[in-house]
Amino acid sequence: MARTILFIHQNFPGQYRHLAPALRARGERVLAIGGPTARELPSIPLHRYNPMPAAGVPPCHDWVSDLQTKVLRAEAVGRCLEQLLAQGLRPDLIVGHPGWGELLAVKDLLPSVPVLHQVEFVYQLEGGDVGFDPEFGQPDWRNRSRIRLRRSTQLLALQDLDWGLAPTPWQASTVPVEYQPRLSVIHEGIDTAAITPQGPAEINLQRAGLTLRAGDEVVSFVARNLEPYRGFHRFMRALPLLQQLRPRAQVLIVGGEELSYGSAPAGGGTWKAVLLKELNGQLDLSRVHFVGKIPHGLLHQLFRVCACHVYLTYPFVLSWSLLEAMACGALVIGSATPPVRDVIDDGVNGRLVDFFDAEAQAHAIAAVLADPAAQQPLRAQARRSVVERFDLQTVCLPQQLDLVDRLLG
Repeated sequence: MARTILFIHQNFPGQYRHLAPALRARGERVLAIGGPTARELPSIPLHRYNPMPAAGVPPCHDWVSDLQTKVLRAEAVGRCLEQLLAQGLRPDLIVGHPGWGELLAVKDLLPSVPVLHQVEFVYQLEGGDVGFDPEFGQPDWRNRSRIRLRRSTQLLALQDLDWGLAPTPWQASTVPVEYQPRLSVIHEGIDTAAITPQGPAEINLQRAGLTLRAGDEVVSFVARNLEPYRGFHRFMRALPLLQQLRPRAQVLIVGGEELSYGSAPAGGGTWKAVLLKELNGQLDLSRVHFVGKIPHGLLHQLFRVCACHVYLTYPFVLSWSLLEAMACGALVIGSATPPVRDVIDDGVNGRLVDFFDAEAQAHAIAAVLADPAAQQPLRAQARRSVVERFDLQTVCLPQQLDLVDRLLG
C-alpha cells in the first residue's frame, strides 16, 4: 500500500529534486506545499501558499523582521495544510526545510506524523560566517542580538526534531550537540553519470571574440551572486598579480550581481562595481570576462575547459558548484575554510589556500597554470572522490530512501 509523503519547501523542489521523483517512481503518493516561486514536478501535485497577509505586513521591531517573515510563512503553510487535511490528506511523513519557518506550525496540526528536517546550517554566534571577515568589522552587541533572534526559529525547530538531514559533516556540526544524535549526514547528491569530464569542452565568448578550449590558460570563478560570502572580493584582488605572473591567462567569472548572503556595499551599488572601482587601472579587463548567470550545461562545459577553478567561501553552506566542478575533473583551488576542508584534501584531490591571502591565491593559480600535466592526478582524484562520496544514484539517493523508509517504519 502506497504511503503519503508531503514535502514542504518554499522553493520546491529545492534539495528534493531527486528524492521526491524517486519516491513517486517507486509507488509512493507524493505531494508538495510550496511558496509562490515553487516549481511543479511531473506527477507531483503542488499546492502553493501566499505568505502575504491580506491586510499587509504589520509593523514590527527591526530585530524581529526576519522572525515575522518566518511566522507569516508558518501561518500560510498551516492554512494550506489545514485545507488539505479537510479534503482527506493523511500524510505518513513530512519532509521539509525549517529555515524559512514553514514547519513551525506543522506539529500543531499533525503531532504524531514524523517530520524529516533538511538542516543546512544553524547560525553561529561565533566560529561561523558572522565576524569571519575582519574587513567588515566585528559584530557589536546589537548585531549579535539580531543573530540570536534570527536563530531562534532554528532552535525552536530542533525542539520538534524527529530526524534531521545535513549535507556535509561541518554543516551538521553547526547543530547543537544535544540534537546531533538525531541527524544523518547525507548530501543531496551529484549526478556523476551526467556531470563528467567527457563532453563539450569549448566556451565561446562572442563579445570578446574568443573561443576557449581545454588546454588554454582558463581560470574560472563561479557563485550564484558575486559577493564577499563567496570570496569574490578576495579573488578579484588576486587578479592583478596573477595577470603579471601569467600574461596569457583568461579569467571567466560566472554569477549575478544581486545579493544572496550578507550585506550590500555600504555605499550602495553592487560588489562587482565596488571591486572594479577599487582595482581601476590595475587589471587588464580584456582578459577578465564577466558572463553573468549561465545555463547549467554550459557551466559544466566551463569546468571541462578551465585549467583551474577557484572556489572561496566563508564558513557557511557548501555550494553544489564545487562538487560539480570536481565531478567534471576540474583542478580546484579552494579556501581552507571548514566546509571546503570537508571535501578537498590539499594536494590529494585539489589545492587549499588561505581565504584572506590574495598573493598566495595568485601564486597557487599561476603554479597550476604553469604545469598542467602535474595536476592530472589531482583532477582524477577529484572526480573519484565525488563519485565515491557524493554520487546521486549509488550513494546519496539510496541513503536518503533508506532514511525515509526507517522514518516511515
